[in-house]
Amino acid sequence: MKRTVKKPLERKSDIVEAARYLFQTKEYDKTTMQDVMDTLGIAKGTIYHYFESKDALLEAVIENIVDTTIERMQTIVQKSTGTALEKMQMLVEAGRVATDNEDILANLHRPGNAGMHVRLLAATMVKQAPLYAQLIQQGCEEGVFQTTAPLECAEFIIAGIQFLTDTGIYAWSYEDVNRRARAFPNLLEQMLKALPGSFQFMVHQILVSK
Repeated sequence: MKRTVKKPLERKSDIVEAARYLFQTKEYDKTTMQDVMDTLGIAKGTIYHYFESKDALLEAVIENIVDTTIERMQTIVQKSTGTALEKMQMLVEAGRVATDNEDILANLHRPGNAGMHVRLLAATMVKQAPLYAQLIQQGCEEGVFQTTAPLECAEFIIAGIQFLTDTGIYAWSYEDVNRRARAFPNLLEQMLKALPGSFQFMVHQILVSK
């Protein structure tokens, strides 16, 4: 029987997808590199050629989750109809990377993964900010927002929400997160000169993601 030889990128993608499935169904701590090898029928040398450890594989899985989320958000920006605020509400919902991945992302809150956690939050912000900037620009054209710096506004908004409400980075209590979540709509409205109440939907979205 002829052995199937896959291209490096395809093989790496297969490993990440198999690990993502196992981390979700078997849990990260209970999954071994051997489990991934057995699932794909590959040799030890193959998997360690691409990933030096299970933590490195976890990082690749989380990046895969983030990229999948970004693709979903891009579709909303490019194909959905509606006002800037309507599309922004859809974008916030679509940007919840924790959906269906709670067990995997929970591993980022372990002390040894703090650096990985921060790096991936930063990478997510860089990828999401241009999408929000497009909607902020649309809002300016609709007359509901006012700013000459849509990208920078988007970066401040996303960074603030991600880092200042993340209980994996800061040991915030629920009251701490709740206080910030309720303050964000007013801060966003001031930044973008939007009507009061425009971003009230953000309170629920922030709280359910924590």
